[in-house]
Amino acid sequence: MKHALLAPSAAHRWLNCTPSARLEESFPESESTAAAEGTFAHHFAEVTLQNFLHNKNEKCEENSYYSKSLEEYVSVYTDCVIEKYVQAKNQDESAECLIEHKFSLTDFVPASFGHADAVILSNGSLEIIDLKYGKGVPVKAQNNSQLRLYALGVYAEMSFLYDIKTVTVTIVQPRNGGISSETMTIEELLNWGEKIKPIAQTAFKGEGEFKAGRHCQFCRAANLCRALANYNLEKVKADFDNPDLLNDDEIAEILTRADDTIKWLNSIKEYALSESLKNGKRWTGFKIVEGRSVRKIVDAEKAAEILKANGGEDSEIWKPKELLGLTALEKNFGKKKLSEMLAEVIQKPNGAPTLVSESDPRPEWNNVKNDFDEEN
Repeated sequence: MKHALLAPSAAHRWLNCTPSARLEESFPESESTAAAEGTFAHHFAEVTLQNFLHNKNEKCEENSYYSKSLEEYVSVYTDCVIEKYVQAKNQDESAECLIEHKFSLTDFVPASFGHADAVILSNGSLEIIDLKYGKGVPVKAQNNSQLRLYALGVYAEMSFLYDIKTVTVTIVQPRNGGISSETMTIEELLNWGEKIKPIAQTAFKGEGEFKAGRHCQFCRAANLCRALANYNLEKVKADFDNPDLLNDDEIAEILTRADDTIKWLNSIKEYALSESLKNGKRWTGFKIVEGRSVRKIVDAEKAAEILKANGGEDSEIWKPKELLGLTALEKNFGKKKLSEMLAEVIQKPNGAPTLVSESDPRPEWNNVKNDFDEEN
């Protein structure tokens, strides 16, 4: 699917770092396996909803990315859309649901357009519902620039048909975060749209200052961006009060950047290796060598025949039957169904303590053993 230069899906990036969109034009687009799976998840969702809305019976289970687990996760989104549409239809007979709806954003962002996963329109209200299949980074609807741009685009197109007073944007991320929504008046949405207009104009021209941050994560220029390198190395290069030892505040400051910096460093290593392998690039002080490998048997049946011919017993050659791991079983049966079937034989032990930001939604770890010791 072709994307606009200032695509809504990248708005969090070009709104924060206005030159980034033009800079990314110099780098080819690529699709990871996770992204390809996400693309299929959206297609599966679209087929499911079109079948419901138009009494179709299209199937796409033959795709290599299909699994019971994927169907179960996607159903969280499709059930949400169907429920909201039925509710809207009960309140307003003229309500309609649009799936994978393309719209123009040129009233607010130069030469921009987008595709909304699901749009529910009725007199008085507009709702955008977006599926996020990824599980790595939780995405929330509050202050979400992508979804607000979707709402602006759909409103500009449909406002002459519907008297829209309020706008709701909803994100369904079944594998990380569930469902979140933000509701605002149309005046609030339009005011936000006016505020971003000059920023979008600057971004379209490729002007402004490079600004690094969390928004850089999926930027195609990230591996070569000097602003991002300076951002990640800033704390490492900082002048500390004690030249010999770090104090607690300095360690805490470093921790705030640690995860992002480690990801960036690993990305740089992967980029350098890829450039060496694909383009013969040589990096001063480095060379490509063969990494550690593990021996493996390439023909199990033939190996077993040889071992048996030399006096081996079956019990010495073959493993007993082994149950698939939970991840594989969930893929085959679906997470919800598997949890119900195996409730009495599945245990989830407490996780090991890990250090995270205070903004993390998980409850603070309680050292039960220490509490017990103190009480006694």
